Amino acid sequence: MSIRIDDLTVTFKNGVTAVDHVDLEIPHGIFGLLGENGAGKTTLMRVLTTVLAPTSGKVLLDGTLYCEANYEKIQKKIGYLPQEIDLYPSLTVRECLEYMGDLAGIEKRESKKSSSKDKRKAISKGGMKRRVGLVQALLHEPDFLIVDEPTTGLDPEERIRIRNLLVDFAEERTVLFSTHVVEDLMATCNQLAVMKKGRFLYTGTMRELLNKARGHVWECCTEDESLARELERKYHISSKQYTEEGIRLRLLGENMPSESGCIACDVTLEDAYIYVTNR
Repeated sequence: MSIRIDDLTVTFKNGVTAVDHVDLEIPHGIFGLLGENGAGKTTLMRVLTTVLAPTSGKVLLDGTLYCEANYEKIQKKIGYLPQEIDLYPSLTVRECLEYMGDLAGIEKRESKKSSSKDKRKAISKGGMKRRVGLVQALLHEPDFLIVDEPTTGLDPEERIRIRNLLVDFAEERTVLFSTHVVEDLMATCNQLAVMKKGRFLYTGTMRELLNKARGHVWECCTEDESLARELERKYHISSKQYTEEGIRLRLLGENMPSESGCIACDVTLEDAYIYVTNR
């Protein structure tokens, strides 16, 4: 399953351009989409799920052009977990999945298989709600799964469970994993795109992104509050901690800081993300 996006633009009636002439190819496996709120990620996903028609440009799913005549065919191949999902809280997990499966034209016995675990529990919020939302997106075994912030608001154990589900599912399929949680992508994917203000600042492998920031990250520890504030004005800060030794800062910039005590450090994905979005 391959997805190709060519010169895609989405401009709303108020004149705001949410997606601005972007090109992207999404390969097999998990592909990360990283960006701050308002970067254009959700608008792009709405196009990919056929909810929103682009202003210009084109999208192809395994060679099939996104257009109204092909939407029904495309929708059968797509699963979608939006950031906000409205389920029926009075229903049990089984009842909800059977209902969602019925809407999708899936035989009831298949829906029952998916709901065997926790089948009698009511859907409330948090981890259970996100897990049920993900399972309903997988009921028809889509070739292309799109998930928008699937781990937001979850505790660490639930986040790991959701990530593992996505990794297993992506073994033979394609998953677009949109998030602003850097740790989630580090644990699940090798390729990603960084989006800001409707454009891609970077597309490629995780390793290549880390290499872009290599040699531009330093650490400094000081007991001087005024020096710490000065460093924050001069550099982008990816981490600030108060320790027994003093204020420990992680600095990003083009040149080695002239302040004494600064040492070069290895790069994290969070460092690389901040570096490419603030150049």
